[in-house]
Amino acid sequence: MSGIVHAWKIDGNGQASPAAIDDFDEPLAEGYYWYHFDRNDPATQALFDADEGVDVIATRTLLAADTRPRTIVRGRDVLINLRGVNLNPGAQPEDMIPLRFFIQAGRVITCNGKPMKAIGDMVERLETQTVSRTPGGFIATFALAVIERMTPTITDLNEQVDELEDLIDSSGRNRHDQARPKVAELRREAILLRRYLAPQKDALITLSQQQLPWIGQDDQLRLRDAADQATRVAEELDAVRERCAIVKDQLTDIRAEQMNQNMMILSVVAAIFLPLGLISGMMGINVGGMPWVEAEMGFWYVTAIVVAIGLLQLALFRLLKWL
Repeated sequence: MSGIVHAWKIDGNGQASPAAIDDFDEPLAEGYYWYHFDRNDPATQALFDADEGVDVIATRTLLAADTRPRTIVRGRDVLINLRGVNLNPGAQPEDMIPLRFFIQAGRVITCNGKPMKAIGDMVERLETQTVSRTPGGFIATFALAVIERMTPTITDLNEQVDELEDLIDSSGRNRHDQARPKVAELRREAILLRRYLAPQKDALITLSQQQLPWIGQDDQLRLRDAADQATRVAEELDAVRERCAIVKDQLTDIRAEQMNQNMMILSVVAAIFLPLGLISGMMGINVGGMPWVEAEMGFWYVTAIVVAIGLLQLALFRLLKWL
């Protein structure tokens, strides 16, 4: 049936095998099914509408265009929304992909609209390894897979900040100018990633606290571990954001220092030429009594005076450490 992307049956021993699509509306008494749907396929909603176990609220949540991470407990069923980084070609990691779960005692339904690396990781695990015998453990494994896919992105952000910190230690002004837009971009990316990771941690903690027949004590521990991993990633993103703020402050200080140096040079030049301009201006007025008007060496006398005053000013500025 169209709409279903993956269909697996996990028995009571944790062994997985491809599931028959006809069994979608019959949850297992021992073990569980996992069905993954494409929310963009019109047949997905038709299948949900035909299944009595998937009510209107569950259908609306599974097919929502945009969802924030959260956990909704409805009797013995649970709706949980998570987010994963977008690692598809040409996409930005901060454009996180929603992943929605509807969990029952014998069935796990997931739904999203874009390819997601973590889903492929779960399929590979089902094909090669024994998985959890309960839906609760399966969700914990899935959540950890989603977070593991975030680790390279966070590592890359930290490495880029390291490069920026090394860059501002260089003396090239052009390199500093190149760093400023990069700092803003990294900070924006860290903020967008953390926007969904913080509530994702709370959603996993909420699920781990539920007393449901398909969540065992080991499952609760693994869900808390997944929440701790989400917390760790969120804290690393906070660190990236704070480091970007520090780098930005350093770049601002460098620019301010450069401007102060330029203003100092202009002030010194102005201070040197101000008295010289005054002397030359006074010597150029057409009034009686001007010295050396008739002297053949008059121009050179004035030039010598101007040069002497200029050298005296330079010596004074060096003594005051203005130069």
